[in-house]
Amino acid sequence: MVPLTAFRKITDYLWEIPKSFRADMRVPARVYATKDMLEEASRDSSFDQLVNLATIPGVQRYSLAMPDVHEGYGAPVGGVFATDVQSGLISPGAIGYDINCGVRLLRSNLTYEEARPKLGDLGTAIFREVPSGVGRGGRLKLVGRDLDLVLEKGARRMVELGNGGPSDLEHLESGGALAGADAAKVSQTAKKRGADQLGTMGAGNHFVEVQAVDEIFYPEAADKLGLFKDQVAVMIHTGSRGLGHQVATDYIRTMLGVMPKYGISLPDRELAGAPFSSPEGQSYFAAMAAGANFAWANRQLITAEVREAFQRVFGEKGRGIEIVYDVAHNIGKIEEYEIDGKKKRLLVHRKGATRSFGSGHPEIHESYRAIGQPVLIPGSMGTASYVLVGTGRAIEESFGTSCHGAGRRMSRHAAKRQVHGQTLKQELEQQGIVVRSGSMSGLAEEAPLAYKDVDEVVEVVHRAGIAKKVARVRPIAVIKG
Repeated sequence: MVPLTAFRKITDYLWEIPKSFRADMRVPARVYATKDMLEEASRDSSFDQLVNLATIPGVQRYSLAMPDVHEGYGAPVGGVFATDVQSGLISPGAIGYDINCGVRLLRSNLTYEEARPKLGDLGTAIFREVPSGVGRGGRLKLVGRDLDLVLEKGARRMVELGNGGPSDLEHLESGGALAGADAAKVSQTAKKRGADQLGTMGAGNHFVEVQAVDEIFYPEAADKLGLFKDQVAVMIHTGSRGLGHQVATDYIRTMLGVMPKYGISLPDRELAGAPFSSPEGQSYFAAMAAGANFAWANRQLITAEVREAFQRVFGEKGRGIEIVYDVAHNIGKIEEYEIDGKKKRLLVHRKGATRSFGSGHPEIHESYRAIGQPVLIPGSMGTASYVLVGTGRAIEESFGTSCHGAGRRMSRHAAKRQVHGQTLKQELEQQGIVVRSGSMSGLAEEAPLAYKDVDEVVEVVHRAGIAKKVARVRPIAVIKG
């Protein structure tokens, strides 16, 4: 375990484990946190995993942990690092099993007071429209070339099939598709698992949540994003389902087999990888991109289903559901940063972390370029979530990255030992939050007490300057698997 005495304080919100802490570290390791958060996160293996990231061949500057950090597979959730595309490693475990698990925010024209009388009907309509649960399939079943087109085109393919309009793509990270995706690099097993899962939510921490804008912190940015006080919004959190999980499984097995060939030795076999420039590294990157595209297509189809539910419940008033933004977690992306005074192309691994590009960045659509890229940080189903924008400081300090959520402080098993799902449902409904869930056990796993305080987590990234608060939203209807 990494002792707290190993950390050097840089600011009240940034700490560093020096490169000298362990002989195999190639760079230091940094954590965005308050002192209390640091102490809490030190109770699991998060910081040991963070130090392990600092040993990866080709790693640049430092490995990073966001304030929502907690122990994951190989790399901590909330872990970020970048490797040189010429000499560095790519690690499927450090990107994650749920490739492009991400968050999308939709805005409506309705106010909370207008929607409140029909929130129960809306929750039921969304629950019926968006299939949820482990292994649950959707109404759209794709095989062969039809599925390959989704893997290669992402959200764009859903728009071509009539699920949304071209303007939807303007407000998705990377336009809702990563270049370089190759459906041929995705196994038939993965394709079989994903064939009927487009437009589905899954289980665990995935959700569709109807929200009301609770507070505006940055009016100019909120106006650009089309957000106003008491507005009804919808947040969608899901990813690439069984297809992405299988891609990760397949390539972790591949990487474990080829590491001896490349003379790669790592402190944790869960970080298994290959040189990014190697055939295996390139194959995984192409398959990972395809998995990411599947996730964007999934959230696009869910968006169409949510639009249908709103129109069914509210009629004409339910029209005009527009996308504010869509961000990816669990993804590897090629980006350019200044290292030792020179621009370098790097592969940025973000596991449970959100891109946070500042104003003026060319990858941001022109409609948002003046304010920066939207950053979406969900809390738990009983607490607030946040909309922020990225900053130039994030580009300089954190490889253009912020946190992705509140972060777990308790395992799912521990949560179920402390919380009964039906009791939790009643407590949430007493707070005015409509709940629709296919599993009371699954609901208990995601109890608010299982998560860190999202207000504190967001305050760290805001005060550290790697994202800027725009608005807070509160849940008014929660739909889970």
